[in-house]
Amino acid sequence: MDNTTRSRTFPDHDEANATPPLPEAAAPVYYEGCPGCAMERKVENNTGIPYKEFVFVGVTSLASALPISSLFPFLYFMIQDMRVAKNEQDIGVYAGLLGASYMAGRFAGSLFWGVVADRVGRKPIIAFSLFTVVILNTLFGLSINYWMALTTRLLLGSLNGMLAPMKAYCVEVCRPEHHALGLSVLSSAWGIGLVIGPSIGGYLAQPAKHYPNLFSENSIFGRFPYFLPCLCISLVALGALISCIWLPETLHMHKNLEVEVEMVGDSRPAPRREAPYPEKSLYNNRPLMSSIAAYCVFTLHDTAYSEIFSLWTVSDKKFGGLGFSSKDVGQVLAVSGAGLLVYQLFIFRHVHNLLGSVNSLRIASALSIPILASYPFMTNLSGTKLGLALYFAAIAKGALAMTILTGNAILQNNAVSQNQRGAANGLSATGQSLFKTIAPVGAGVLFSWAQKRQNAMFFPGDQIIFVILNLVELLGLVLSFKPFLSLPKKYDFK
Repeated sequence: MDNTTRSRTFPDHDEANATPPLPEAAAPVYYEGCPGCAMERKVENNTGIPYKEFVFVGVTSLASALPISSLFPFLYFMIQDMRVAKNEQDIGVYAGLLGASYMAGRFAGSLFWGVVADRVGRKPIIAFSLFTVVILNTLFGLSINYWMALTTRLLLGSLNGMLAPMKAYCVEVCRPEHHALGLSVLSSAWGIGLVIGPSIGGYLAQPAKHYPNLFSENSIFGRFPYFLPCLCISLVALGALISCIWLPETLHMHKNLEVEVEMVGDSRPAPRREAPYPEKSLYNNRPLMSSIAAYCVFTLHDTAYSEIFSLWTVSDKKFGGLGFSSKDVGQVLAVSGAGLLVYQLFIFRHVHNLLGSVNSLRIASALSIPILASYPFMTNLSGTKLGLALYFAAIAKGALAMTILTGNAILQNNAVSQNQRGAANGLSATGQSLFKTIAPVGAGVLFSWAQKRQNAMFFPGDQIIFVILNLVELLGLVLSFKPFLSLPKKYDFK
């Protein structure tokens, strides 16, 4: 045999002792009895859209959002009936405190419930939150005085910790290419709930007065005139609570399992699944905190816009408003909600797949500015032209806002590992709740100030309102660029 043949048959000493090459990719590791592993296995084997889980997300988000704004149509009359205000001018103060109490409670409890969801699971927190909606929202409708109403709303906000685990749940039940759809389902259902809630409150409050043939003054709905809308919303939450029986858990739970590591391939111990990012303090996680900062600014803008839009449309034309009735405003909001649903179901996913999270939110934020700038000039229109312009602007603004917030939510969820996702979303919800508490108050003060400067040289009347709204939107847009926004290195967000 020549040397060449011998070298092939008998490798030299260095080659014989060389470490065999590692496989290119380690096989997935699943732990017996872990619900998170079971869900991951299901997601990996199913390439389609998880419609059942997304329907649950939509129904649950709707049930959680309905009580937030359902009281606004009857809040003034509720305060009046409770006789807590010494005069009519003080009703607004008590109404403002009661209206803001829910978000104040959510500001206090969101981070706590997010952390708990990372310890005990998503399902228990979601179920408990729905239970609190059923009980406390019902008690709110049965309030016999102002302080009982204030307490129940404050507790409802602080004990309803659903938002953080639901955002985490959305991305844990589907493949990465469906994350945008899952989060858009949540945000759309939430937005629709904020539109439908006031409709329920407006149509069903004081039923003995509005529907005397159906409800007697001596019945429970006559003695508690604001109980019926609260009861209807509580029944929706009860239905969502019952559906939690079939809700799968998604959190990984390995610590208490007897079998710590499965054997894969050639019976070698498989490496443990590692988090995509090393665990560290959320406050030191720059990608997370920078996306939350932008998220809070956009939340401030959207909440202030919602408040100002309603006030502007009903204010008198001599003050730069449209002079609409409450029925007209409800119709615009209903059409806007329907348009948002169509956008979410048929358009948004394609927009996100084409542009990615970052580019889609940047473009949506930039497009919002000229739309808002057009609002003051609609006062020069009337009839069909006004209707078409307003409907188009309201639908477009709602769709763009959903694109922005969903893109931010995706950035936040991908900036942390799964066992920090609940806490991260809780931290985000805490900031969001703070700005949602501030925004209505600031918007009301801003609107009152604008009404008094009709003859100003620059941006008179309501024009200054939309200028300031656009400045806030511009700030959010700036925060979506470097160096303010930091992106996780392992992900390509375009």
